Amino acid sequence: MPTAPNLRHLITTCDVLAIAVSDDAIADIATDMATQIPVGHAPFVFHVSGRSGAAILEPLRLRGASTAALHPAMTFTGQPESEARRMKGARFAITGSTPHATAQAREVVALLGGIAIEIAEERRPLYHAALCHASNHLVTLIVGASDALADAGVDDPAALLAPLVRAALENSLEQGLGGLSGPLLRGDHRTIGDHLDALNAFSPNLLPAYRAMARATLDALQKQGTPVPPDLDRKLR
Repeated sequence: MPTAPNLRHLITTCDVLAIAVSDDAIADIATDMATQIPVGHAPFVFHVSGRSGAAILEPLRLRGASTAALHPAMTFTGQPESEARRMKGARFAITGSTPHATAQAREVVALLGGIAIEIAEERRPLYHAALCHASNHLVTLIVGASDALADAGVDDPAALLAPLVRAALENSLEQGLGGLSGPLLRGDHRTIGDHLDALNAFSPNLLPAYRAMARATLDALQKQGTPVPPDLDRKLR
């Protein structure tokens, strides 16, 4: 965070300011920035957090700034060249404090080569939870599967998993639950029982996650009307 004199210079000389910090730091930074906005200056200020909307920048709006949240639906792990390429064509979730701020956010997204989608202020945490569930938990899932394959004696788990996982991902994006295959869909309770026994014996760290995901899959199947064999249901409860 710049010192107060530098911050004032930054705010007074820039028409557009991006706040790119940890989620929990945004509110304090917005408050500090608001004290430095001179009367009559109305910069466009946005943050790039997925969790929060524009309300967290209210101190800035009250000082005359136009404010918005602008979050790229993309994962960032410290590889700027490839990540910049991935952002082109990606969706950006925008939430403006006013219609004018929303329009400004759309302009920024267009300049970045992205596609803007509007998310209501009160739905931002839900939006962000969905993204974290899809991307962060996917990493945990793949790492767990890779570790279990290593325990099974596979030398290169990533090479074995890559075609399968990519196909499953494409199928799920295109077909939803219709892209599901495997023993849970077939109701093969003995196969699932063997999985649980093997995980307990050789890869116990994966067992809780496997059981939870299998249970979630059964719940999803039941919600769409697919009957679940009682033996299979009991094994996963």
